[in-house]
Amino acid sequence: MTQLALKAQELADRLGGTLRHCPPDRLLTTVDPLHEATEASVSFFTNSKYRDQALHTRAGLVLVGTREDLGEVPQLAVANAYFAFAQATGWLRPEPEPEFSDGPVHPAAVLGAGCRLGWGATVGARSVIGARTILHPGVHIAEDCVVGEDCEFYPGVALYRRSVVGARVRLHANTVVGSDGFGYATVDGIQMKVPQAGWVDIEDDVEIGSNTSIDRGALGPTRIRRGAKLDNQCQIAHNVQVGEHCLIAAQAGISGSTILGDHVTFGGKVGTAGHLHLGRGSVCAGNAMVAKDLPEGSFVSGYLARPHREWLASQAALNRLPAILKELRRKSEEQA
Repeated sequence: MTQLALKAQELADRLGGTLRHCPPDRLLTTVDPLHEATEASVSFFTNSKYRDQALHTRAGLVLVGTREDLGEVPQLAVANAYFAFAQATGWLRPEPEPEFSDGPVHPAAVLGAGCRLGWGATVGARSVIGARTILHPGVHIAEDCVVGEDCEFYPGVALYRRSVVGARVRLHANTVVGSDGFGYATVDGIQMKVPQAGWVDIEDDVEIGSNTSIDRGALGPTRIRRGAKLDNQCQIAHNVQVGEHCLIAAQAGISGSTILGDHVTFGGKVGTAGHLHLGRGSVCAGNAMVAKDLPEGSFVSGYLARPHREWLASQAALNRLPAILKELRRKSEEQA
């Protein structure tokens, strides 16, 4: 992966920002989330939910809005921190050019013993395919991927660059692993793309149905842990973490940076908001819309779209309904 370096003052000059508590000659070589950053990392802070991480980060430089103040944390104050981070990502982690060869298997790829490739299957440079793995016709493995032993990928499966897949994984037809996450920064009403510099990590014994999309992380990995089973036509957004042995039924959609504990179960068409944590063993019934964190062992259901204020009022009324019914019964008994 191509990676460059910039001094803090160079980055400030490019972004038109102001350095705070940061030596201008500090060398920055990468971009990372707040909780994984090192002194060589650029990170960003725009969501108050992550203030504690921002205040304790080891990042060499944190991009913040001009009105934000993180105390002694090394900061670069800019007009739009999210868009500035998108630009920094493009400079420090530029997209590599795809590497093609005349044949379906690049000379720099490594195939284990007993691998079988169907007609038109391709394997990119430096990718490693484990022993006895089967790639059906039309499967595409891009550059720098790692696929474990005894896997089976059905026709049309695509792994984008740097995807990691464990052993005994089955990916059904037309599933896409590692596509760009849905990341955009709004600048003057225009949606500007945020480079997605992460990857997807699928652990052992996972099975994923057809036409499912798993976006690579904006920085680190989107991860599907050991033994998880995903149905057809699911959407897993960037930096989602799916726990061990989760069951995700068809047409579920999980928004960015949401974490599912182990053994979480989703019925069909379940959706979640982003940046949530769903505790171990939680169950979400079909069509549920999950909008807040769930404690371990939760069982939730329900969804009805309507004007937001009306929906809030109706939910408040429903919460009061048991007390109202109790009062009505009491009055009825008094009148009897």
